Amino acid sequence: MSVPALAISSLSKRFDRPVVTDLALNVRAGEFYALLGPNGAGKTTILRMVAGLLQPDEGQISIFGIDARRDPIAAKRIVAWVSDEPMVYDRLTPLEYLEFVAGLWQIDATTARQRALDLIDWLGLGPHADELCGGFSKGTLQKVALAGALVHEPKLIILDEPLTGLDAGSARQVKDVLLGKVRDGVTVIMTTHILEVAERMAERIGVIAQGKLIAEGTLAELRTRIGRETSLEEIFLDLVAQGEAAAAAA
Repeated sequence: MSVPALAISSLSKRFDRPVVTDLALNVRAGEFYALLGPNGAGKTTILRMVAGLLQPDEGQISIFGIDARRDPIAAKRIVAWVSDEPMVYDRLTPLEYLEFVAGLWQIDATTARQRALDLIDWLGLGPHADELCGGFSKGTLQKVALAGALVHEPKLIILDEPLTGLDAGSARQVKDVLLGKVRDGVTVIMTTHILEVAERMAERIGVIAQGKLIAEGTLAELRTRIGRETSLEEIFLDLVAQGEAAAAAA
């Protein structure tokens, strides 16, 4: 049996209130997994804990068999994190930024430059390769941030609302890159409020409500669960309503 890309058990986090509660979640190696939930459900908190940006209060996180809490450096070496707000250096060009990020991962200069050029070409950034990032649109910045996340060739890519604010062309390029990575055996976990994207791209879907996983499966399995053939939007709204009703009754 293959080692899962991500195995979470008993994961909990609270701030002024519980945000994630006793979460268990498994994502298979090489799959595209969409994590859905209403605002405030805990999706971003979960992904930030997996990426090592936030410490859990309790629980275990295993990434390709690596205990992310005991050996965070080893886990981060095989993980990429892309947030909904692209963070790049305004005074660097995309090529300079990618070579800089590659250097942080201790990738030798020749390999770094070739990977940077390949990513720039793949994401359609060629016309902007030597322009300063400070003048870019959000869509272009998001593509630069994605390239920076991919330059060390991670095995697990985590994306939090990566398509928010992108025009149709930029969104299409990002989706094509992600699907290409999955075809190459990379695992992708993504949150999105654009349910059509999850419906078309994800192999499995997890639904989070009030910090708990309330449903999980393929689109067909989720349709079977609610008992009718309908869109992911209707499935999502039904499942969240059921989850909230169960929480209120508990």
